[in-house]
Amino acid sequence: MVKNIAIIGDSESVKGYEAVGFDVFVCNDPVKAPGILHSVVEEDRYAIIFMTEELFEASKKEREKVVEKTIPAVIPLIGARGNTGIGKKRLSSFVEQAVGSDILFKN
Repeated sequence: MVKNIAIIGDSESVKGYEAVGFDVFVCNDPVKAPGILHSVVEEDRYAIIFMTEELFEASKKEREKVVEKTIPAVIPLIGARGNTGIGKKRLSSFVEQAVGSDILFKN
């Protein structure tokens, strides 16, 4: 089965992604983000689910359930409201876990 790419975010942040083939799920209320993420994961149609950083953070408990699976990958994306640094922190954590030291963003 072919897996698609989904994006979950506020309307301002995700409005252009449908034009490039992403399945777009608009969520303007961070409280509703975990439920939307759950629904999207349950569809079992997506290899990658991008979420704006704000909604990514608001969906932490739901994301922890998905981490145990190989697919889908849930990836934070900078939204229209700006960069919160979640993506950079997450990448840094992965690199440190893999090589034992943060070789990318050391100050």
